Amino acid sequence: QVQLVESGGGLVQPGGSVELSCVVSGNIFSIGAMAWYRQAPGKQRELVAVITSGGRTNYADSVKGRFTISRDSAKNTVYLQMNSLKPEDTAVYYCNDAVKYYSGSSYSALWGQGTQVTVSS
Repeated sequence: QVQLVESGGGLVQPGGSVELSCVVSGNIFSIGAMAWYRQAPGKQRELVAVITSGGRTNYADSVKGRFTISRDSAKNTVYLQMNSLKPEDTAVYYCNDAVKYYSGSSYSALWGQGTQVTVSS
């Protein structure tokens, strides 16, 4: 069974840093775009950052210059390095990857289970 397994997160002080990781486990053919979303209490889930299979990246305006998304294709893993964290970054962070199960299939979007990041002193 293919699933996304997230790690990282926790309680961080304002101005601090944390790195999230998300690995695709199970048998797949390939991975397309990999992304991170977040959802704060009472708010809709929003896109934080995305990286294409070719390495192109895009960020939400609120995190530009502070967050960096990267991927290790050999490890089927996407990372989110979060620096200069602010209380408003507090949310559950979800990875979202587009995977092909076999060569003739279309991409399917998979979600991780979510990991809590709390920025507070």
